[in-house]
Amino acid sequence: MELPVVDIEPYLHASATFSGATNVEEKPKLFEDLVSLSACLSNLCSEVSRSLKETGALLIKDPRCSVVDNDRFLDMMEKYFEMPDEFKRLQERPNLHYQVGVTPEGVEVPRSFVDEEMKQKIEQMPEESQPHVPRGPDPKWRYMWRVGSRPTQTRFQELNSEPVIPEGFPEWNDTMDAWGYKMISAIEAVAEMAALGFGLPRDSFISLMKQGPHLLAPTGSNLRKHGKEGTVFAGYHYDLNFLTIHGRSRFPGLNIWLRNGKKVEVKVPVGCLLIQAGKQMEYLTGGECIAGMHEVVVSKRTIAAIEAAQQENRSLWRVSSTLFAHVASDAMLKPLAHFADSPLSNKYPAVYAGDFVEQELAAINLKGKGEQGIKVE
Repeated sequence: MELPVVDIEPYLHASATFSGATNVEEKPKLFEDLVSLSACLSNLCSEVSRSLKETGALLIKDPRCSVVDNDRFLDMMEKYFEMPDEFKRLQERPNLHYQVGVTPEGVEVPRSFVDEEMKQKIEQMPEESQPHVPRGPDPKWRYMWRVGSRPTQTRFQELNSEPVIPEGFPEWNDTMDAWGYKMISAIEAVAEMAALGFGLPRDSFISLMKQGPHLLAPTGSNLRKHGKEGTVFAGYHYDLNFLTIHGRSRFPGLNIWLRNGKKVEVKVPVGCLLIQAGKQMEYLTGGECIAGMHEVVVSKRTIAAIEAAQQENRSLWRVSSTLFAHVASDAMLKPLAHFADSPLSNKYPAVYAGDFVEQELAAINLKGKGEQGIKVE
């Protein structure tokens, strides 16, 4: 099954047109009326919400996010991850839950490695749909870079800390911010479209995202060191945030699971972005959207890309162009509007988003306690 590709340019154009409305109070209602009257816009919004509900993911085209922007970002991150481990560890901040700076390989533990209930569900899957079994923590590095403003007062300071900037990268701030803000803009448009598709007011989701701890979070996987077919870079897991967005990686290997349990290898077309529903989205929709399960594994297609990169003398670090969009830490997570009437809503009791994130980080070994991680076999 191919994921649908949604071109959001018509929505962006309509939104920009209505941003010039003179009556500020009437703007949201005017725009929502336009969407309901326009078959094209209404169908686009319905396609976004339907895909998130049925598959937990979708592909989008956003004219503001170019291939050139993605390549510039990947080039710099390849250069960073190729630096010696001792240099990269200078940007490590375990005391801040690894929510800024670098997370070394061998620290982040996949949910499927520690969650007994998840292990049982995996055993019950058809063999062709089962994920690869990790042998320990993920052998990938990750860099966390905050995107957007943070609240001046918050109960969750560790989740809203100042960024960490590595020395010797004068282009770092501009490159990270440029790509990060474009990805956030794409997420906000999709969040608005999803809200309208679900029959909610346009700002239902984005109002909760204001000053959220959004993180541009590229991973770096050393294919020269871990390039054997079947190597698990990111074990079977869901994302704890609201929505995750990925630019196209230079090395394939991402598998996702649809709501019906089918395993799908994702192929992101050139110029497209992949969006996945996270656990906070599941919470806000009372289980209407389920956080998408996924893994990153060295596949036959990865091996082919490695061989091509070697012939062209390119970097053998697999960099993911990933951003995690969050609900604000001090906002309350609970099913919204009509989702509160869902028969599953009692599974999602009200909780501060920051408390929820800290609980999830503790489960995957990222709530800084000074651990050095678990040895990867």
